[in-house]
Amino acid sequence: MSQFGPDYVRAIAPYQAGKPIAEVAREFGLDEAKIVKLASNENPFGVPESSRAAMAQAAADLGRYPDANGFELKAALSNRYDVPADWITLGNGSNDILEIAAHAFVQKGESVVYSQYSFAVYALATQGVGGRAIVVPAKDYGHDLDAMAAAIQSDTRLVYVANPNNPTGTFFPAAQIEAFLQKLPSNVVVVLDEAYNEYLAPEHQFESSQWVRKYPNLIVSRTFSKAYGLAGLRVGFAIAQPAVTDLMNRIRQPFNVNSLAQAAAIAALNDKAFLEKGAQNNAEGYKQLTAAFDELGLEYVPSFGNFVLVKVGDDDQAGARVNLALLKQGVIVRPVGNYGLHQWLRISIGLPEENAAFIAALKRALTSASVRG
Repeated sequence: MSQFGPDYVRAIAPYQAGKPIAEVAREFGLDEAKIVKLASNENPFGVPESSRAAMAQAAADLGRYPDANGFELKAALSNRYDVPADWITLGNGSNDILEIAAHAFVQKGESVVYSQYSFAVYALATQGVGGRAIVVPAKDYGHDLDAMAAAIQSDTRLVYVANPNNPTGTFFPAAQIEAFLQKLPSNVVVVLDEAYNEYLAPEHQFESSQWVRKYPNLIVSRTFSKAYGLAGLRVGFAIAQPAVTDLMNRIRQPFNVNSLAQAAAIAALNDKAFLEKGAQNNAEGYKQLTAAFDELGLEYVPSFGNFVLVKVGDDDQAGARVNLALLKQGVIVRPVGNYGLHQWLRISIGLPEENAAFIAALKRALTSASVRG
């Protein structure tokens, strides 16, 4: 039987999302209300009330198409980041931005550079356009920026850098990122993926959007899915100079950010109290989880996001075994075997009671005969 599509598309392994609560409830015969989901780096506070109110008002006009150019949302982002509105590209989540960049700048056979243990979508976006991946070995579970700069070849068109990085949580301060940018050829586009930027402590924060004025090849990518609590609405955006933004908007699907999402994002962007509450909960939850890992003698990677990568065993089945034991107890976390991290699990930081439920379940899982190697 003949096969459809090019080889590079058939070679793609589809993205694996975190298990939904309803699926776990069905699979293990559990009560949905008692399941704790710490798998997808979602905001445990959910949608801010300001966004709910904005969506209720926007719902009156859902018979009309969304504003294809997102004028009001771009205006709000322009004001927040002090860049012209035409420097902004809207995405159906920042995932959309990552893929738009690949389609806009990479032709079949050309190379894309990204790090080992970096976000799975970089590989998917590269494969989706028939690009050639140059995967640079990680350093201390994060990017080796010097090696990434050295890995760039004459046909390299795009580089992905995650800061903080998912799934490992590693982070580079401003000086190291800018030094990296200065090393790159001007014809290589860099996507600086900052999906977890809002979770950084004040002393680590810097406004990379202003670097776009200096580096015409830089795209700064952000999302409303994490700290802003709008994961289900899918809103992301990119900041870049007009020559880059123009090409991305030629690729971008029309109406890719719906009316409710645009209204919710504008409201969330201005909800400082909600962001502060989330940041405080995240800092306290990080201490809660890492204190438990220290007590249990478990290795973990210091994280700057809203999750922690923890090693749960020494053999390559450890992550899968412990994950299954947790699922049976109604706790959903993220196995990361698809990244080659078979001994590890990624734990999203939840509310204090959710973190406590996970810790109790983890202790039971680690002492259970069913998860011993």
